[in-house]
Amino acid sequence: MDKLIIDWQQLPTYNTVMAVASGAALLSLATIGRSLINNQKVNPKGWAMNLFTLALILITTGLHMTVTWPLAKYFPFDNIIFGEPSLVLGAMLLPIAYYFWKHEKDVVENENRMQAIAANFRHFKYLMIGIGLGMIGIAFAGVIYQLFAAPKEEPISGMFADYPMFEAVCISLVYAGIGIAAVIMPSTLEKLTQGNHNNNTVKFAYFLLTLVGWVWLLFGALNYFTHIGLIVNTMG
Repeated sequence: MDKLIIDWQQLPTYNTVMAVASGAALLSLATIGRSLINNQKVNPKGWAMNLFTLALILITTGLHMTVTWPLAKYFPFDNIIFGEPSLVLGAMLLPIAYYFWKHEKDVVENENRMQAIAANFRHFKYLMIGIGLGMIGIAFAGVIYQLFAAPKEEPISGMFADYPMFEAVCISLVYAGIGIAAVIMPSTLEKLTQGNHNNNTVKFAYFLLTLVGWVWLLFGALNYFTHIGLIVNTMG
């Protein structure tokens, strides 16, 4: 069997750092929300610095992948699948980071801080619903067109090369989880605005953000090895 050769000049890829940053962002938002709901010790400026750093990574990589069409000659759909969601997440993190930096005193001292924060953040609702439905659309596309399958030359992930539906389903479930979390987030924020912290919608949203966040973070970290291996194994 002929060795697979990839012209990597035609296939720039950096969804490694995008996945890590996306996972870290989802986990950070879940942790921040839990701290606020449970009236735990808060650190708004620390949150702001963390979210700003993640926003910088996601906006830079997401914007470049979104407007450079196609970024990857062989996989033009990557621009939509990876670039656009990362750009949207980064763009949302930026004002959130600014809010925590600017309103540190209010966040620390206000006894009803969760209600005040939710009342401001709920205005992201249309974007969250739209991009959430878009992520669900990506999940369906991943299964229908059997996307995300790795070639045999890629370490670990390549073990499932003969079963393309396996990775398609796994990655699509992650996208669907993010999409569902985004779609229900407006109603979650509405309940928090009303002071209703202990309800199933809030708990489910927190569960999804945490679960998907860890999956993206660990998968992105793993890809630092698998992608390097793929490049080494397919260089001409």
